[in-house]
Amino acid sequence: MRIVIALGGNALLHRGERPDADVQKANIDRVTTAIAALAREHEIVITHGNGPQIGLLAVESAADPALSAPYPLDLLGAQTQGMIGSLLVRTLHDVLPGRRIAALVTHTVVRADDPAFERPTKFVGQVPPHTVARAPARRPSRRIIRDTTGRRGIVASPAPERIVEAGTIHDLLGAGTLVICAGGGGVPVTADPLTGALSGADAVVDKDLTAALLAEDLKADFLLILTDVPNVYTDYGTPRQRPVLDATPAELRRGAFAEDSMGPKAEAAARFVERTGGIAAIGALDAAYEIVHGRSGTLVRPGTPVV
Repeated sequence: MRIVIALGGNALLHRGERPDADVQKANIDRVTTAIAALAREHEIVITHGNGPQIGLLAVESAADPALSAPYPLDLLGAQTQGMIGSLLVRTLHDVLPGRRIAALVTHTVVRADDPAFERPTKFVGQVPPHTVARAPARRPSRRIIRDTTGRRGIVASPAPERIVEAGTIHDLLGAGTLVICAGGGGVPVTADPLTGALSGADAVVDKDLTAALLAEDLKADFLLILTDVPNVYTDYGTPRQRPVLDATPAELRRGAFAEDSMGPKAEAAARFVERTGGIAAIGALDAAYEIVHGRSGTLVRPGTPVV
């Protein structure tokens, strides 16, 4: 079975942890333990979040007086793909001896006229007070707002249209390679309508929606979205909270989940199932093997046969 695994940002940094390199290296062991059992039985493609990492780089770049302008998010996203990809390759190499493993810097095409560029919605990093006054002017495509955790950057999150390296990923899979790709939703780029030339976009693509698109392109059988809760819940965080164990795409969408947490995961699972007739699931990282075998998580299945 071909499985696309979307690792949440908590895979490398748990909530509240310092973003130190040693902390992330230690957490990778937990990731590889969860994935190794599946990789021994199935074709695996791994995508991953990069929220804490790109947020840290964005804040550092905005505060650096040596720069005339902060680095754009497309380049910062590429940096995080390299770092996280390297950590995953090294640890997977040790637990899956003899297996071909490759991390691929991946680009995701977005529309230059996507309305998201006019209405930023994606939070990126905690912004220290001394950078607040200068950051927006130094990179006009970003804004700073206050939420319950403090001042945070907010940037555009356009919809993924196409994954540039999809064919290369398919070829690597055909050669028996475990592929790590599309980190952070992929490096966002726009394509010239006449020449096809690619240009970076100062934005962040939702990694779960990119994972669903990638799984569709690769004709995957299963989309596995791993996060820090064991199930999708209705009325999450309230006395009425209830786990969703099994749902069709339509039933899942009726949950009206928060756009900054479970919403994109639910939508990604629903899209993949609707478009392919495959199976998607959402659940906890440590239960990855059990989720695929139907013993944990929230299963999303087709409501009607795909014609």
